[in-house]
Amino acid sequence: MSKIQLPALKPKRHAWNRGRLIGQKRPLLAKQVWAIRARLELAGNLRDLAIFNLAVDSKLRGCDLVSLRITDLVIGDRVRDRVTVIQRKTQRPVQFEVSENTRESIWTWVCRPERIGCTFLFPSRFHDSPHISTRQYARLVRDWVTAIGLDPSDYGTHSLRRTKAALIYRKTGNLRAVQLLLGHTKVDSTVRYLGVELEDALSIAEQIDI
Repeated sequence: MSKIQLPALKPKRHAWNRGRLIGQKRPLLAKQVWAIRARLELAGNLRDLAIFNLAVDSKLRGCDLVSLRITDLVIGDRVRDRVTVIQRKTQRPVQFEVSENTRESIWTWVCRPERIGCTFLFPSRFHDSPHISTRQYARLVRDWVTAIGLDPSDYGTHSLRRTKAALIYRKTGNLRAVQLLLGHTKVDSTVRYLGVELEDALSIAEQIDI
């Protein structure tokens, strides 16, 4: 009687946050952004400084941030001041600005001799991955917020995505602008993402006279 060869079962790879209680993470305040930035500058940590600055400016999801290529941001001998990328989650383009501080930190990072010939902006130190992983990025964020005395359970990679968006919303109340910057397809998603309450939305509406 011939034996039946059954296919080998591969273990399922679960998401890193499976089983964890993941709530909405707080955005950083401006003073906290400067505190982290100052620590990274004093430590001379060029890679982390470039990642942090770009994360705040770009407002990208972690998966899109870590997979950026040098050519996405660098053209010739300069760093672009505006960049467009295709989001993995939605497959839609999103544009973001790159401030002067961020351009300087990126340029300093990519000009390092060990960056010559690299494809990805933030290459992995491990051979099995071409760029740093979202898990590594999450660990960096945890280290950064812990270093300035914040509770790491309150912050995560989405904190950096939300930081500039939250500041823009507080300053302008313009949900549509924030929606475009975050690359959301629906403004409802932006409302939930920023934690905008109904009272806030009504207050904005009352200020608009048609």
